[in-house]
Amino acid sequence: MSGGHGSVEGSNKKIALLISVLALFLALGETLAKSAQTDALSANVEASNLWAFFQARTIRSTFLKTAVEQTAIEAPGAPSEAVRKQVEEWQKTLGRYESEPSTGEGRKELAARAKTAEAKRDLALARYHHYEIGSAAFQIGIVLASAQVITGITALAIGGGLLGVAGIGMLAVGLFAPHAFHLF
Repeated sequence: MSGGHGSVEGSNKKIALLISVLALFLALGETLAKSAQTDALSANVEASNLWAFFQARTIRSTFLKTAVEQTAIEAPGAPSEAVRKQVEEWQKTLGRYESEPSTGEGRKELAARAKTAEAKRDLALARYHHYEIGSAAFQIGIVLASAQVITGITALAIGGGLLGVAGIGMLAVGLFAPHAFHLF
């Protein structure tokens, strides 16, 4: 082998190693993105279900309040014992619908649980966006490094490496500070 040929081979090995490292981080970024996306979807479904339950409790409460008010209108004066007991039962049910800490199914508890699920969803979506941007940086870095093998332009390999560093940075932001900044 001539000296020039050996240095090209050595350079290609370095580029192949760079491409391999970028591909490794790309796989990691895509795995993290998919996991975050799944978490976001699950939390969104949970929040939707909790808000639907909250609405059902609100509708039932409104119905019972109307029944209590209607009973008061229709039974002027002293209500019968049966009517009084029924109204008391409805009032207890209304209280339970408003807050039921033992089961977490009162409107107050449902709203808090739904807001927690929404916060989990928002965190997962923020992570997902950073992971996707990191993955895009790795993909472009792989393309640039591959183009360097064909063209021999060293700047392409440097650009690919810098994009790899940027991609790692985006993965780190997604992991440790997903709400630090938003690009989308």
